[in-house]
Amino acid sequence: MATVPDTSGVPGARDALGPLKDRERVAQRLLESSARHSFDPDTDLDWAAPLEPGKWYCPPELVSLYGTPLWRRMPEEQRMDLSRHEIASLASLGIWFEIILMQLLVRHVYDKPVTSSHVHYALTEIADECRHSKMFARMIDKVGAPAYPVARRHHNLARVLKTVSTTPGSFASTLLGEEILDHMQRLTFPDERVQTLVRGVTRIHVVEEARHVRYAREELRRQMATCPRWEAELTRVSTGEAARVFTAAFINPQVYTNVGLDRREAVAQVRASGHRREVMRAGAERLTGFLDDIGLLRGAGRRLWRSSGLLA
Repeated sequence: MATVPDTSGVPGARDALGPLKDRERVAQRLLESSARHSFDPDTDLDWAAPLEPGKWYCPPELVSLYGTPLWRRMPEEQRMDLSRHEIASLASLGIWFEIILMQLLVRHVYDKPVTSSHVHYALTEIADECRHSKMFARMIDKVGAPAYPVARRHHNLARVLKTVSTTPGSFASTLLGEEILDHMQRLTFPDERVQTLVRGVTRIHVVEEARHVRYAREELRRQMATCPRWEAELTRVSTGEAARVFTAAFINPQVYTNVGLDRREAVAQVRASGHRREVMRAGAERLTGFLDDIGLLRGAGRRLWRSSGLLA
């Protein structure tokens, strides 16, 4: 018997944002875009070029301590060194998150028709994420900073969250990691104050992640419009908890020790920083607006998002 491609499965369905798009057509367009605009970081970036003296590793405004009393006391060289360690910390976070994402995507397509464009695009995205993880690891090595794994409690909590995650929860969590980092990278790759290699890495990631965000948004809308009430409520809570874990793990506090700062003082000043709070909320603004529109920011889930600091 021939396998029938899996389309939206919900003809005529709609949500607060309007009619749901056909799953297969969305995937076909994303596959076409992938064929036109995909990269091989091993050959498309100049890894042999030396790092440039006097350049940042991310825009200074995105460094966690920017604008704090401690920042004002730090010499410029120490500030730049902190940006080097923080870009390594964010790259480490990105690898951790993408490994989780790949597991969730594989689980999502396990029961789907293997000849469908929806599955083919998921496999394409998994291949993208493999390249991204290798690219981030190579960048960490190139800038001469250590890898910064997330805290063991966050590592193990993520193990639980991805195991119990609902299908809509998987796509909501995917967007959580992708859209906040994407916002920061869109500020990084055009900034000529930043190292050329870092700008190249962030540009590749932004171009390819735009497709991943589209895929996740369309599928999350479909899932939330069709899932049972209990699954929607569980998704609200699990996604809110994922937001709390993600923000807590965002920068490994060891970066402050490694640049010669008092770790406790630095962490306290980051937590008290209005600028840092605004940076994080700006990164999450498009996402939280979308999640609110499709009914994910309600009840206990909304309270967890507020406690994460990402929701004003």
